[in-house]
Amino acid sequence: MSVRLRRLGPVSELPPDHSADDQPDPLNTFDEIIAEETTRDPDLAVIEAGSRTLRTQGGPPDADIPTRPADPEVDKALREVETELATRWGETKLEPSVSRIAALMDVLGEPQRSYPSIHITGTNGKTSTARMIEALLGAFELRTGRYTSPHVQSITERISLDGAPISAERFIETYQDIKPYVEMVDASQEYRLSFFEVLTAMAYAAFADAPADVAVVEVGMGGSWDATNVIDADVAVVTPIDLDHTDRLGTTHAEIATEKAGIIKQGATVIMAQQPVDAAQVLLKKAVEVDATVAREGLEFGVVERQVAVGGQLLTLRGLGGEYPEVYLPLHGAHQAHNAAVALAAVEAFFGVGAQRAEPLDFDTVRKAFAAVASPGRLEVVRRSPTVVLDAAHNPAGARAAAEAIGEAFQFSRLIGVVGASGDKNVRGLLEAFEPVFAEIVVTQNSSHRAMDADELAGIAVEVFGEERVQVEPRLPDALEAAITLAEEEGEFAGGGVLVTGSVITVGEARLLLGKG
Repeated sequence: MSVRLRRLGPVSELPPDHSADDQPDPLNTFDEIIAEETTRDPDLAVIEAGSRTLRTQGGPPDADIPTRPADPEVDKALREVETELATRWGETKLEPSVSRIAALMDVLGEPQRSYPSIHITGTNGKTSTARMIEALLGAFELRTGRYTSPHVQSITERISLDGAPISAERFIETYQDIKPYVEMVDASQEYRLSFFEVLTAMAYAAFADAPADVAVVEVGMGGSWDATNVIDADVAVVTPIDLDHTDRLGTTHAEIATEKAGIIKQGATVIMAQQPVDAAQVLLKKAVEVDATVAREGLEFGVVERQVAVGGQLLTLRGLGGEYPEVYLPLHGAHQAHNAAVALAAVEAFFGVGAQRAEPLDFDTVRKAFAAVASPGRLEVVRRSPTVVLDAAHNPAGARAAAEAIGEAFQFSRLIGVVGASGDKNVRGLLEAFEPVFAEIVVTQNSSHRAMDADELAGIAVEVFGEERVQVEPRLPDALEAAITLAEEEGEFAGGGVLVTGSVITVGEARLLLGKG
């Protein structure tokens, strides 16, 4: 048995209006792109597009982050649900098994099997990729359900229908609907269902009730034993794999890939972002075992050209069905361009492009979808004068991507970092990735019980940055104020900026403090 690899036509680096006489040898061009794709860092590298810049106004759409319910009774009911969910195992306490969630799905009547799905795993880029896939499917008039984690500000963000988080009322209703069945399964299992397992069941039930035409589901952690893995997705997406959650998933790329490969099901199509070689070998081996079709970034699809644009970037993407020029993406960074290529290939695969049909998706619909994408907390600008940017990078790979992107998209003369990280992360690696771009750093901590103590974080920061570049403000409001003051020292028109990062929780709390939501 062999892996079925889609062999597509050559990727052209020139716009489609060039004459044939002007074109370079397509095979040479394609070989160059393959070489760049297979040697680049999976999160940072990009097929360079020269120095041209799109001179047009643009920017990200408003982020769809819900606020607390305005109705006091609804707010009270939502808080009661949140309190009940908080009594269960948190997302960092796991018993590696799908037995409990499978039992719950059984008593609920297998709602997750009432719609096709696209399943997404990987280390970084899952949520942004899920949002792009959701936007594309919605643009083609499919009713979508999206399940992502963690949330930035509101728990209701995790479950979306038709591109928007479900209402607090619907969230409460869904919980109350499945609660008797949750308690039934709790009584029959060695361990109660966890917080994440109950939320996953709520999402699958909500999608079935809507009903959704297709579900876009992000893995919580790993793949094989993740609670989401009770679906049999036709399309399995693997974003770049790096070292994270090493205490649970393994200490090498290959070990982590083995867990994540668990979402690849019999006869599925695998959309594989550029991976470390040992991770790619594991994923391809799993594809062979289950007779899956594989499409690989840099070979069957990829980024052909990328130009920095106001508020985002202008892309030419190579999909499974051909080339898509002039795609405006209102998100910053090379990593988001690669997420877009992965998302496009996933949606093409869902529609059978490259298998049942050869023609690409409608260009205008694809462009419209990407232009409407928002990804809150991912290089999101929340204030001007000085500019304050939020990014949820929480591991070294994500930090490297954010550091490169912020240098490309924002011409800050002096960048101040506000970092609050979780104690179970590779904090030194994260700080080292940001050290070249931060003039100074203000270390702090968020309200989570997982947060690293600000003084402990400061000790590591001093080793990385030097004592003179580190300031400690344990309270996040004080840290934001200190960082803004430092950025303003450059003067009103000097171009100082602030990047808040280190944790999704830190970003969410900063977002609230800065008046977003």
